[in-house]
Amino acid sequence: MPAYVIAEVTTTDQAAMEEYRKQVPATLARYGGRFVVRGGACQTVEGEWKPTRLVVIEFPSLADAKRWYDSEEYRAPRAQRLRAGRTSMIMVEGVA
Repeated sequence: MPAYVIAEVTTTDQAAMEEYRKQVPATLARYGGRFVVRGGACQTVEGEWKPTRLVVIEFPSLADAKRWYDSEEYRAPRAQRLRAGRTSMIMVEGVA
């Protein structure tokens, strides 16, 4: 069953976040991850949530998403992201 990593990202250090963005794609391939949404315009249609940047990454399974997040390959980029801004992130199984 597919799974998705959904993140709302607020950047506080643009240069550091740009470096993070360059590093992430190479970390995804081994775990079957692919970007579905990576930024782009957001439009709130219900409620009060007003994200400035959303990212959605699809994985073959929730286990693959967790392996990617905890992987050695992603450890340094993740630390870079944490220095470059604030993120709210969830992992969710998709419907097959």
